[in-house]
Amino acid sequence: MKKHIPNLVTMLNLVFGMFSIVATLEGRYECAVWCIILAMIADGMDGRVARYLNETSELGKELDSLCDLVSFGVAPAILAYSFQLYEYGFVGILAAVFFAACGAFRLARFNVNTGVVKGYFMGVPIPAGGCVLAAFIYMGIHLEAWMFIALVLLFGYLMVSTVKYPDFKGKGETFGKVPAVIAAAVGLYIFITYSNSLLFVIFFTYILFGLLNLGFNVFKK
Repeated sequence: MKKHIPNLVTMLNLVFGMFSIVATLEGRYECAVWCIILAMIADGMDGRVARYLNETSELGKELDSLCDLVSFGVAPAILAYSFQLYEYGFVGILAAVFFAACGAFRLARFNVNTGVVKGYFMGVPIPAGGCVLAAFIYMGIHLEAWMFIALVLLFGYLMVSTVKYPDFKGKGETFGKVPAVIAAAVGLYIFITYSNSLLFVIFFTYILFGLLNLGFNVFKK
């Protein structure tokens, strides 16, 4: 029984992802967003539970990726489409499909590069990509058509990009302090401007930090 506990925690990720999709279909967008956040929490717990119980397995790794695709690729894409992308017809459909497809590619690349890419994440991790899109929708801001489509495409592309992001394990790639301060300042400004933006600020600051760090490194060279 003990060996199944980590997989059950992983399945919670999928359960919350499905709850999010159902909530979106019912028009309960705030609930859908919180289900995605809960899926992220479950996703962060399964590996720790597996290591604590000494029950890591290849099955668990594959199951984790499949659940991540639903909760952080498909669920946010459907949420974005139902929230605003539907207004733009086939272009909106393509934007939602693009985001989900980028999530799938991100997970596949991560799985095959596990032994190669160490000390950082290559591209935005799919939980962060899905959560930042969901958190933006939680703010309830309706952008101009091209702006919202561009935002969805940007978050999708960053998942499959080669931009380096910290993995918070304290070893490997070194990241600059100045980009971190600038990203934090931008996040603080957004939070002051929009009182309900805390969720968005958390994930957006992380994403912005990677881009700023890349820019600073290019400038130094």
